[in-house]
Amino acid sequence: MIFERAARREFAQAAAGISVALLAILTSVQLIRLLKDAVGGSIAADGVVVLLGFAVLKVLPMLLTLTLFVSVLLCMSRMYRDSEVVVWMSSGLPLTAWIHPVMRFALPVALVVGLLSVVLAPWATKAQADYRLLLASRSELSRVAPGVFQEIRRGRQVVFVEEVSDASGRVGNVFVATVQDGKLGVVMSDAGYQEAGVDGERFVVLEKGRRYEVEPGSVEFKVMTFDRYKVRAKAGAIHTGDRSSANRMPLFDLLDETSGEARGELLWRLAMPISALVLALLAIPLSYVNPRAGRSANMLIAVLVYAVYSNLITVVQAWVVNGKLPFVIGVWLPHLLMLVPMLILFRQRVALGRMRWFG
Repeated sequence: MIFERAARREFAQAAAGISVALLAILTSVQLIRLLKDAVGGSIAADGVVVLLGFAVLKVLPMLLTLTLFVSVLLCMSRMYRDSEVVVWMSSGLPLTAWIHPVMRFALPVALVVGLLSVVLAPWATKAQADYRLLLASRSELSRVAPGVFQEIRRGRQVVFVEEVSDASGRVGNVFVATVQDGKLGVVMSDAGYQEAGVDGERFVVLEKGRRYEVEPGSVEFKVMTFDRYKVRAKAGAIHTGDRSSANRMPLFDLLDETSGEARGELLWRLAMPISALVLALLAIPLSYVNPRAGRSANMLIAVLVYAVYSNLITVVQAWVVNGKLPFVIGVWLPHLLMLVPMLILFRQRVALGRMRWFG
């Protein structure tokens, strides 16, 4: 039908705009967190973009599910306000006839959500953990931004590096202040380089510099000059991420596991595409607009419904993890519980339409 094609086109246009807005918000939040970690020295500055990409992949299932729900809800609400649903019902078609166009639009999105939640999001979680370990295994000096005084080793050292060469690993104009055994030591050097040792250890070799050592409160201090000053940086062999963690395991490995954590993770991955379809159906009766209640009343109810649904899945997942609920029951329980209010709302809206248009 022409009307159905027009409705699906409007759903798609609304979903495109909503997804861009939600993605911008979530990306901004993740970027702020990563930049805060980078400034604090927890991660290297050059790893922010990569970690941001992994974080976006992890939240995409939730983002697309929310996009699908809100896009159907907003489009149907507009049709109520513009009396398009009135024309639909007055022509003899019930509200349940909207299920077909909505599901034709929602099913491809739900399939993408399933692919992301089952395959890509776990891969992104594991890759993010492995990349964080890779960054942590690098020399702490390599995480220092050039031209910035920065604390490392939990504040026990203050480092300033004016120049860092990524290609050769050389550093220029280095200042290191260290407090050890109640004495303050300051090392200054015009140049240096990084050197790898055995078992993945790393050293920073400073060339032609001076070391000052002074005890706070004393007027005496020591001055030493050196041609080469070798400093051991805290680093070790690169380790891969823990594959035993359920949220990082591939699907087939997860299916072989029988632990409560693995069952709970499998329940969560399967719940994402199912909840996307259920929320799309719930948007049809929730989109009813009462002019006396205002345009935002149904949106507030929809936000509450989404929060309840999400928390319900989380609670059931916790029950499965703790062994309080069998997996076979838990995988369907939250969705069946949400179908009850959906059926009640459909019945009320259909009955209201019959009373209004057919006496």
